[in-house]
Amino acid sequence: MSAALITAALATAVLPERPQVDLTALAAERLARLRAELAAAPCDAIVLTESESVLYATGYRSMPGQVFRAHRIAAVVTADDLWLVCAASDAPAAAAAGIPVDRIVPFGRFYVEAGTGEADHAAITRMADRHPDLETAVREVVARLRPGTRVAHENDTGVASAARSVKLPGEVRLLGYAARLSESAVTAALAVAGPGTTERELAAVIAATMVAGGGDPRFVVATTGPNSALADVVPTSRAWQPGETARFDVGCVVDGYWSDIGRTAVLGEPDDRQRRVYAAVHAGEQAQLDAAQPGISATALFRLGLEGTAAGVPSYRRQHCGHGIGLAVYEPPIIAPGVDVALRPGMTFCFETPYYELGWGGMMVEDTVVITEDGHTMLCAGSRELTVVPA
Repeated sequence: MSAALITAALATAVLPERPQVDLTALAAERLARLRAELAAAPCDAIVLTESESVLYATGYRSMPGQVFRAHRIAAVVTADDLWLVCAASDAPAAAAAGIPVDRIVPFGRFYVEAGTGEADHAAITRMADRHPDLETAVREVVARLRPGTRVAHENDTGVASAARSVKLPGEVRLLGYAARLSESAVTAALAVAGPGTTERELAAVIAATMVAGGGDPRFVVATTGPNSALADVVPTSRAWQPGETARFDVGCVVDGYWSDIGRTAVLGEPDDRQRRVYAAVHAGEQAQLDAAQPGISATALFRLGLEGTAAGVPSYRRQHCGHGIGLAVYEPPIIAPGVDVALRPGMTFCFETPYYELGWGGMMVEDTVVITEDGHTMLCAGSRELTVVPA
C-alpha cells in the first residue's frame, strides 16, 4: 500500500523551485562573516567544536557527524588560516570536498589506500594513527599558531553564535526552500490520504517527497487521532479514521540547512471543538507574526504566542513558542520566557504554538520566517489553515 501511495503522490506532487546557490561561494561568505566577528572579539583564534559551526567555517559536511552522536570534529580559525581537525575516517572526504590536505589534522585510526595520479593521495593514506584523540590534534594546531595568539573555545565566546545568528542571503534561500519542500511533502501526503491511511503511509509519502526534492528527511511526525497529542513520536500502523485530527511536524535538510514546519488536518468536516482549538493555535502564531520585527525580544514574542492561544484555549501552557533555525534545527535565541534577546534583520525563526491534549489529540501550525529591516518575510508559502481531507 505504501508503494502505491508514494507512486500516486509523486506523480502529482508540486515541488517548489530549488534555488541556485553556489555552496563554495557561500562557505567563503560564512568564513568571512566569522572572521569579522573574530576581529571584534578579545581573541585571535577560535576553536570550533559544534559540528554545525565546523560546517559553517569549513564548508565540510561530515556524514558521520550527522549519524553518530559521539562523532567529534573541530576547526581552528584565525584571521588568515583555517584547519579542520577530524577523525582519520573523515579525512578523504574532507580532502575531496576541497579542504587542503596540509590543513587537515586527523586523529584516530582509519585506513585507505592511494590511487594513482593524485599527489595528495599518498598524504591521505598516512593520516591514520597520527594523533590518538581530538584534544591532542587540536593542541598540535594551536602549537603551530604564532606566539602570543589568544585562543578561545567556541563555548567561551559568542563569536560563532553571533556569526551564525544573522543569515546570509544564500542561507535564507536554502532555508526557504527546505521549508517549502516540507510543506509540499505534507500536501502530497494529504492529497492521497483517506479513511484507513496509516501514519506510516503518510510518513512514507512525506519522506519520499522530500527526497524527490533533494532534501534529506530528518524527522517525520505524522500522528492521527489520540496519537496526535504525542509531541515527538515515530509513526505507527494506526489507521486514520473519519472525524479525527492528523498532526504533522516534519523537517528535512537541504545542503546542511534545516526545515521544521507544522500542519494540521481533519479527515472529514471538523467539529466545533476542533475548529475552536485550531483557531486558537492559529491566532497565537499569528500574533507572533504580526509583531515579528527588529527590536522585539524573544520573550515578548513568547508572551504574544502564549496569550494569543490562551484566549481560545484557557488552559494553554508552553515552555517555548519557537526557535531560531539554520544549520541546526534549534538555534538561539529560543522564543521563551527570560530570553531577552532582541531580534535583528537576517535572523531566521520557526514560530509555533502547538496544543496537546491526551485522549483527544493535538494541533499545530509552525512556520519559518526571516526578520527584515522593516518586519519579516515568510519563508513558507502554503496555506496555514486547517486542512479538510474528504472522508
